[in-house]
Amino acid sequence: MSKLKGLLLTEGMHGMISQVEGLAKALDIEFTHQKVELNSFWKMIPPNLTPVSNIVFNKFDVPDFDIIISCGRKSVIPSIFLKKNSKKKVFNIHIQNPKVSLGNFDFVIVPEHDSLNGKNVITSKGAIHYLTLDEIKNNHSYLEEKLKKNKDYLLLVLGGPNKYYDYKDQNLINIFDKIKKILSSNNLQVIVIPSMRTPKRIINLADELLGKENLVITNIDKKAYLSGLSLAKYIVVTCDSTSMISEAATTGKPIYIADIPAKKNDQRFKTFRELFDKLNIARNLNEKLEIWNYKSLNETARIAEEIKKQIS
Repeated sequence: MSKLKGLLLTEGMHGMISQVEGLAKALDIEFTHQKVELNSFWKMIPPNLTPVSNIVFNKFDVPDFDIIISCGRKSVIPSIFLKKNSKKKVFNIHIQNPKVSLGNFDFVIVPEHDSLNGKNVITSKGAIHYLTLDEIKNNHSYLEEKLKKNKDYLLLVLGGPNKYYDYKDQNLINIFDKIKKILSSNNLQVIVIPSMRTPKRIINLADELLGKENLVITNIDKKAYLSGLSLAKYIVVTCDSTSMISEAATTGKPIYIADIPAKKNDQRFKTFRELFDKLNIARNLNEKLEIWNYKSLNETARIAEEIKKQIS
């Protein structure tokens, strides 16, 4: 029996790609990925005020598909339009709150901390993503030769500025200074991994302040990220990225969240962190390190199984 075919729709951001591809892989479907671009006028209009029409988005070649998996505001209308105009039965799944009637989708997947309810809503603890424990383990040795052999490792994963958190130099210097104190008192070496959102000046600052005795990856390198997750005894992630904190929770290792002062109300992020604290997954970064255990989080696989049962 041939696999179902999937069409993935996102705005092209890493966090969104990770979510749609992670779910597609967990559903075991063949898929193609299409970056959605709205026509200029419609970029400013919220989805609930936008007509379900192909005039809204730039046209693209549509392959044969059985399932649409979309993520992000810009992909809401294309997903509804393509389902509505398909000549066969199509399931559409939207990740994140679509801000339109939930009835436009067969499934809506949102994090628990979004507090969205509906008969077709499936909630996840944190963000779903494309990382698996096997993939992390398979890249274990990628960074080994670049590291000191007589130390344990702390992984620092850097996010990037958004409308909630300010990546001004001093905020990151405070984190790097805290990390330096932790390293010296615990005989650790740090591996610093930037994300696609990390400003180049922050990567350079990390290299300047931490790079001499440690390993700072200065480019985007997924293998280095996976290797760091596998090698690290402790994981630190900046508070701006629920997706990378969720990815780190795949490992079952202690996760510390490095706080950055908020520049506007960040209650959603706080609610997420409170949930992960209650689940004994993550704690706030201070100068004392502890080891604790929790069950590796694999929400993507759990949700995929739930969807498979309902589709079949």
